[in-house]
Amino acid sequence: MNRNTGSVARIAGCVAAALLAAPVAAAATEARAEGIAFVLNSADASISEFDIATHKEIRRLPVLREPHHMATTPDGKSLVVGDTAGNAAFFLDAQTGVLQRQVTLSDPYQLSYSPNGRLLTTAGLARDQVDIYDAATLALKFRVPAKSMPSHINYAPDSSVVYVSLQDTGRLIAIDTATGKVLWNVPVGSTPAGILWHNGKLLVGDMGTSYVAVVDPADGHVTAKLEMAPGPHNLFVSPSRRLLYVTCRISGNIEQLDWDTLAIVKTYRIPGGPDDIVIAPDGKLWATLRWRQKVAILDPATGAIEYIPTGRSPHGIWLNTVQRTSSQLSMR
Repeated sequence: MNRNTGSVARIAGCVAAALLAAPVAAAATEARAEGIAFVLNSADASISEFDIATHKEIRRLPVLREPHHMATTPDGKSLVVGDTAGNAAFFLDAQTGVLQRQVTLSDPYQLSYSPNGRLLTTAGLARDQVDIYDAATLALKFRVPAKSMPSHINYAPDSSVVYVSLQDTGRLIAIDTATGKVLWNVPVGSTPAGILWHNGKLLVGDMGTSYVAVVDPADGHVTAKLEMAPGPHNLFVSPSRRLLYVTCRISGNIEQLDWDTLAIVKTYRIPGGPDDIVIAPDGKLWATLRWRQKVAILDPATGAIEYIPTGRSPHGIWLNTVQRTSSQLSMR
């Protein structure tokens, strides 16, 4: 993509200044907050921060161009927000939301730290590449071409392999993290997205179909298809690890599955493109609605839903109370 580097530099300087100034204005409000919900507004180039207790927006922080996903650092001290079109990552204090630093990364659409905390992998959806960095230094170890539209990421439990879905070609790719070698690259459906390791298999949400693919991590072949509402997008684990949740973005459903049987237990209807979710310590699900400029807060016990207005196209979401209480059991 062609870019005016001088313009980008000026934008970056303004963003950094705004981020550093914003905490001062909001300090009194934040001091009363029991916890902060971070929501990435992809189409507004901003991060909304909400008081979890009151559901009120504390402040809205500008970034460069297009934030989509985020991850916490292995030590839990920083929240890393990827700005894909801005080719940047913003490190925020995970408890206060204050900017710690801004670094240049190439197209960090999705980003994920390995289970052993040694690697950071980013999926460059626009640039058709998967980058594997040293987590501590951010030195690039491997750049792996991956056509087309690498999207979501997950690892083998021992961190030896990273799996990335390729939305535009309907494939899933497995990469050896020690060498950067592609182990396999195989079709798994149409428009695959979220990936979850489950009892020795991979579960892959397939937005172009009505199923979640069960994939053998050894060679990528599909062993089963779990029927869902149309447009299964992403998968999340309950803190108890007894349930799974699948956001079906096309149909506007969230499916609740039994962890052991993978059978659907309940279906929740939430129109507006449910995308990413995080499960709060009180058991409620906070879900971004990509097409409604809202976050839905669902009580899975009663089905009651509350809505919070956000910026345009809210995507990634994270609650800093979750890390303190359940050690990031929800997976992106």
